[in-house]
Amino acid sequence: MTDTISDMLTRIRNASRVQLPNVELPHSKMKESIAHILKKEGYVADVEVEGKVPKKIKLKLKYDGKKSVIEGLRRVSTPGLRRYVGSTDIPRVRGGLGISVISTSQGVMTGTQARKNNLGGELLCYIW
Repeated sequence: MTDTISDMLTRIRNASRVQLPNVELPHSKMKESIAHILKKEGYVADVEVEGKVPKKIKLKLKYDGKKSVIEGLRRVSTPGLRRYVGSTDIPRVRGGLGISVISTSQGVMTGTQARKNNLGGELLCYIW
């Protein structure tokens, strides 16, 4: 597998469409930081890192009745075509109703945090 972040987003999208309570993902530092952003922004109920050597990230999904809190996920920068943005060019997702996740020199953060800290970087994905 070449693009592990898009695999993570696809697993979350598929699990939320069939209303599964949990999703398990293989661990990486990038995926763990994206998962913590999802929890901090209120898209996921809980994030746990389990295991020793083959670590797993376990996400507990949030639902509003029968509807998932996460309406959509979209990968922007891919391994074949990286997309970088400056601090002034960070896009707003759904008019401010969603978030963009950016990998900066000071770690992975949301677009609003990067704009506030005057940082640019690789535009990883949109979540709304």
